[in-house]
Amino acid sequence: MKPSPTFSSRFSLWIVLVLAMLAWGGATSTASAQTLSIPAVKLSMDPGSVTQPAELDSAIKVLFAMTLLSLAPSIVLLMTSFTRIVIVLSFLRSALSLPGTPSNQIIIGLSLFLTFFIMEPVWSRIDTNALQPYMEKRIDGERAMAEASRPIREFMLRQTRPKDVELFGDLAKIGATSPGDLPLKVCIPAFIISELRTAFQMGFLLFLPFLLIEMVVSAVLMSLGMMMMPPATVSLPLKLLLFVLVDGWQLVVRSLVLSFGG
Repeated sequence: MKPSPTFSSRFSLWIVLVLAMLAWGGATSTASAQTLSIPAVKLSMDPGSVTQPAELDSAIKVLFAMTLLSLAPSIVLLMTSFTRIVIVLSFLRSALSLPGTPSNQIIIGLSLFLTFFIMEPVWSRIDTNALQPYMEKRIDGERAMAEASRPIREFMLRQTRPKDVELFGDLAKIGATSPGDLPLKVCIPAFIISELRTAFQMGFLLFLPFLLIEMVVSAVLMSLGMMMMPPATVSLPLKLLLFVLVDGWQLVVRSLVLSFGG
């Protein structure tokens, strides 16, 4: 049994709309008033027990919904600003020579909240142009999919190098195409490798001042004949002092937000 075209278009839409739904509940007051009614589904391990086409169709819908929920973290990680933010914060922790401070939970939590802050205009556009009209049945699934993917595509292409887009366009054997018509299968991988490059560039710049402190401390210890003392013992408090004096967290967060054109 094959799902109907309307059913397929709805679940294709959900793959993009899950980005908005993750932050939608706290971003709009009308979203909290929406209620979803899920029909009762009888699940059984016996294939012969499913006799009605409606029951089989509902079971397929539940299976697709569960699959989508398992893919939601990957969508958030790879199609938003989260990748760049979490990599830069990890580089910062390494540059400070603090492998366990801040903890992974704090870094991931800060990255998520910064992601919600940066992506809020995208959430709003998806909610206004695709999610609300679709839930009010003013547009069909295919139109909602097109409207929902447009803000995501525009955001990713703003952060993506043309070389990366051309790479995956050539691999997919897509000819000259306007940015608005590029498929997501080209935009997403191009965006990911561009984000990795940008994050590593920012991480390298973060390492430079702390590396300079390490070199100065090592040279001073060598000149004093204190070769047995580990340079990290002296450089660590100096790096922390420098980071606090320049208000490092504000500078790093500000640089991250502005790097997305915010």
